[in-house]
Amino acid sequence: MIDSVIIWIYNIFLFGFLPIAATMLLAYTAHNFWIHYVQANFISGITWVLLEVVPPREVERSPKAMELFITNALYHWSSKGGTESYLQGAVWFWFSLEIASIDGQVHFYIRAPSRVKSLIETQMYAQYPQAQVKEVEDYTLAVDKITADSEYNLWGCEFKLLKPDAYPIRTYVDYGLDKDPKEEYKVDPISPVVELFGSIGKGEQMWMQIVITPSKKKYRTKGKGPSIGHLLDNIRDHAILSWYEYHDWVKETEIVVKERLKEFTSHRKLDDQPGKFSKEIRAPSFMDDMIKASARKMLKVGFDTGIRICYVAKKELFNMNNRRNMRLIFRQYSAPYSNELGRINSTQADAFGRNVISTFFPLSTKKIKRLSNRMLDEYREREFFHPPMRHKIVLPWPLSPLIFPNFFHHQINVLNSEEIATLWHFPGQILKVPTLERIESKEASPPTNLPT
Repeated sequence: MIDSVIIWIYNIFLFGFLPIAATMLLAYTAHNFWIHYVQANFISGITWVLLEVVPPREVERSPKAMELFITNALYHWSSKGGTESYLQGAVWFWFSLEIASIDGQVHFYIRAPSRVKSLIETQMYAQYPQAQVKEVEDYTLAVDKITADSEYNLWGCEFKLLKPDAYPIRTYVDYGLDKDPKEEYKVDPISPVVELFGSIGKGEQMWMQIVITPSKKKYRTKGKGPSIGHLLDNIRDHAILSWYEYHDWVKETEIVVKERLKEFTSHRKLDDQPGKFSKEIRAPSFMDDMIKASARKMLKVGFDTGIRICYVAKKELFNMNNRRNMRLIFRQYSAPYSNELGRINSTQADAFGRNVISTFFPLSTKKIKRLSNRMLDEYREREFFHPPMRHKIVLPWPLSPLIFPNFFHHQINVLNSEEIATLWHFPGQILKVPTLERIESKEASPPTNLPT
């Protein structure tokens, strides 16, 4: 009898469960490969332009002006139907906000699809009428492939938020720049970045890149089990195969704030209403700033964001101290009650953090060069949101760092328009960096009605 039961269970598993599981796995794999294929085709058809923005001589407006520019010019949210998503591979546009120092000369750049070039120009002039926007060649093309025989050496890393996305970094509002104080009293958090970038010499380069797109990041809803309804909703709304319910970053912020306040929340019975309770929250004063900052974050548009920096120099001029200095350029955006940006995916020997693999199997010089060359390629492609298929191969630790030591995965966080404007805006005239190009007035084309 027992033998018959065992054989029956075995047959059910072998001829019933396994074929279904194998079919679902094949369908899932085929779906991912198809989406990757059609998206790659769509992306290959996008024409990109690199725009240099030369700030005016006198920047009297607060970073709020840059926030308005980012919201109006770079927030390209659109609803994609099934035909666009599954057949055409249409994706949302993404943009790269960059600060680059070439031989100590500091430049501000925007990399964008050519289709929105005119929109970027008009919105920039709307906020900074005296600025100049011009199309330029990609400065990264002057650096050749990083090899043992190449002229240049490169160090780079990416950054991620060390706390959940709901916690904001310190912004220009926290520094009081939203109130347009007198120039001599301004404390601009971007000043250390521009000063550092302007301090290098000939043969050296420093790059900073903030890649953004309207947020599509989803968070798995806790306490919600798998269901067919969730699967159908995810296919229709998010073009993903998943049995679980997901929510956006705004809802995630609400959940995180409520979770932090739970221990300070009490319930009291109402004497005049039997069976009902009143809820009272008595949060300590030190949490006020955190709550206000999180609430302010969710009230503005959010962007999926990737941040990357690189230090490039000719081999004979490569300064290790500059590498260390660049790792600290975001310290001014940190606070105990808020969030902070931490280094990940470095091209140096500690690329995989403090784990057994990096301790006992240090990266060879050859692999470090491969990491550096990959960092260069990814910076040049402004890659974060639609990486090559190799990025999507995720093996469990410790296999991943051991077998694929140069295949690390991007970390994407949600920053709102206020946070991004804090990281990328024009410094005021109080910052006297001679290597930061400014113009007296905007260059304009001659009137079209001039006699010929």
